Amino acid sequence: MLMNMKDLLTVAQKNHFAVPAFNIGSDQLLKAVMKTVKELKSPVILEMSPDEFNFVGYAQIQAMLYEAAHTDVPVCIHLDHGDSYETVVRAIQAGMTSVMIDASKLPYEENVAITKKVVETAHIANVSVESELGTIGTTGNSIEGGTEGVIYTVPEEAKKFIEDTGIDTFACAIGTAHGIYPKDMKPKLRIDILKDITDQVSVPLVLHGGSSNKDEEIAEAVKNGICKINISSDIKVAFYEQARKTLNENPGYREPLEIYPAAMEACGKVCADKIRLFNSQDKVKCYYE
Repeated sequence: MLMNMKDLLTVAQKNHFAVPAFNIGSDQLLKAVMKTVKELKSPVILEMSPDEFNFVGYAQIQAMLYEAAHTDVPVCIHLDHGDSYETVVRAIQAGMTSVMIDASKLPYEENVAITKKVVETAHIANVSVESELGTIGTTGNSIEGGTEGVIYTVPEEAKKFIEDTGIDTFACAIGTAHGIYPKDMKPKLRIDILKDITDQVSVPLVLHGGSSNKDEEIAEAVKNGICKINISSDIKVAFYEQARKTLNENPGYREPLEIYPAAMEACGKVCADKIRLFNSQDKVKCYYE
């Protein structure tokens, strides 16, 4: 069942769980994710960054649309960190049901201007819009970018930004970073900031950089208003570590059907762990009540 993110996350907000948003960079990742969400009866967001979108092209979006059309699981297809108005328009044309415009590094008025333009265009097509204020950090090993240090979202500014732009979902910066954290980099979420934001805004809240954070912090974030959590690095690390192991143990393998099944299973196990952590297991029923 294909949905936009506003409708998908409104249900999550009401029922106090977070929908997992998995970055899909290949058909194998797509199949592993969809198999898992069907088994655990969890809604899902299938997303990709602009670089992933450019790499896989429109055909991968068609595969996502096919998956959504052939399951009762609620599915949203989302552009993550859209880098320009033009990229957002291409994503909408390709069939995505939700887009993010990330102009968070621009001055406030410029950020508002481009975000409003995206909102006006997207809403015509019943596509929901996510945006960000503050910046997500980077560990230096992710194509999704970020800044060297997190610039935390100011709750009062978040409220004004949502009112000024008309966005449907809001990504808050509370201490996460894109990528896998090095051993000397210890993430810590500012739940106090999240609580303030939750008190002041009504739209569903999003957490980027959800890989490698402590489970107890993620669970606490869900309890305090986070309705969507982005996961990219964790599922890809599991997938490709297993793929490398399979190839090392079987140097003669060359067929995808030989190389990928174990990697897909490893990816699925991580997806299942995240689904349970986000409290989204068995929540498909909430969309049919």
